Amino acid sequence: MAVEPVELSGAGLTPLEAVALGQRRTAVRLSDDARKRMSESAAVVAEVARRRPVYGRTTGVGANRDVLTADPEHGARLLGSHSTTGTTSYPRDVVRLGLLIRVNQLAAGGSGLAPEVADAIVALLNDDVLPDLHRGGAIGTGDLGPLAELGLVLGNVIDGTSALPLLSSNAVTLAECCLAYVEAATLINVVPLVGALSHVALRGNAEVYDVRVQEARPQPGQVRVARRMRGLLDDLPIPPARVQDPFGLRAFAQVLGPAVDHVEALGNSLRIDINASAENPLVAGDTVLHNGNWHAMPIALALDSLRLSLHSVATLSTSRVANLVDSEYTGLSQFLASGAAASSGVMMIEYVAHDALAAVRSSAQPATLGTATLSRGAEHHASFAPQAAVLTAQLLDALREVLASELVTAVRAIRLAGLSPDDLAPAAVGPWLADALAALPDDLTDRSLREDLEIARGLLTQWGDRQVEHPAESG
Repeated sequence: MAVEPVELSGAGLTPLEAVALGQRRTAVRLSDDARKRMSESAAVVAEVARRRPVYGRTTGVGANRDVLTADPEHGARLLGSHSTTGTTSYPRDVVRLGLLIRVNQLAAGGSGLAPEVADAIVALLNDDVLPDLHRGGAIGTGDLGPLAELGLVLGNVIDGTSALPLLSSNAVTLAECCLAYVEAATLINVVPLVGALSHVALRGNAEVYDVRVQEARPQPGQVRVARRMRGLLDDLPIPPARVQDPFGLRAFAQVLGPAVDHVEALGNSLRIDINASAENPLVAGDTVLHNGNWHAMPIALALDSLRLSLHSVATLSTSRVANLVDSEYTGLSQFLASGAAASSGVMMIEYVAHDALAAVRSSAQPATLGTATLSRGAEHHASFAPQAAVLTAQLLDALREVLASELVTAVRAIRLAGLSPDDLAPAAVGPWLADALAALPDDLTDRSLREDLEIARGLLTQWGDRQVEHPAESG
């Protein structure tokens, strides 16, 4: 039975839903209400343009904003010149999601573009005939280059007056942001699982997650992380080894909590922008308003803040690895070694973790610190949201390596301690330990642990897929 296309109406689309639609290649269509809005706004902008200048429609762009033109080839020349990009293609999943987001934005009705433009993009999506769009030239003030390439693919549906409105969007950047958001929310959701296994291996003190501790300082993300850790560790029948644990355990909720808050903030900003009529000029009622809604600063700042918070999450993970290889904290052999004297055990895991942490640190640098003065001074600021999105994807990959290092180390420590999932019952962390023990090799002799790390990375992905709750889209 054929599945009805999902309607895009310019409202109510969440980043998670948008990513799912793109990944499943779900057929979409423009809603009837959106079609009506687009037709009405196209009529309005045409009427206004007969009476006064409209940026990009009857004028040039950038520093040419005061140059009037009635040239019917103006749009074609604009697309041709603005399709100047770099040579690296966007991944197909980014292109697909970017086109879907642009249709949803157009459906809000503020662009002045006719519904036939949205229909043409929908046809590309539904036929899976995706244009080859390239990176380069987007700095958080509109994805001018790749959207100009899209305009050239759309052909005659874009005329001399509709080129600039098509470009007035950060849709491709928002696609990368939505993908990074879902990856970050998923990865953040498995950090407590890894942390709980380290807690078991280090015989941590769970007082830090007590409700009364959280009520004394009710930071939202911290409270949610502590609640999650109580759900994993409550009734754990292993007495704590210390009155007060090292920071990796004691400050777990306080460090992961801000990342939960920041991924939620990113999700909220993305939800607004993928449904926004962030057009310049904006058709509003019976008039046209020139504005700066193309500026992606809210998104760029949300990405920068998230990366900075995740850097601390990675740092604390490496501190737990340091504790796990130290016999003073575990009561086990140095470096969790087994066999002959002077065996190295997981010594190299700590090096791998810090190599990955260095990559996290490099990627955490705020993109919004950049500056730009362009088009003869007409445009002298940029958010660099596209660069922030790329850095976020890089950071998340490195963070996964850090967490995989901790997971391999914690599970090895639990094996050496002779603990089984049954020994953790009735605590809910037990089944997760069973998963890890089944997946990771039980050979404790000195050998390359590369395969173990690869298995751990895959296990993190599996665990993320099994989590229903995304911290950024839940209460």
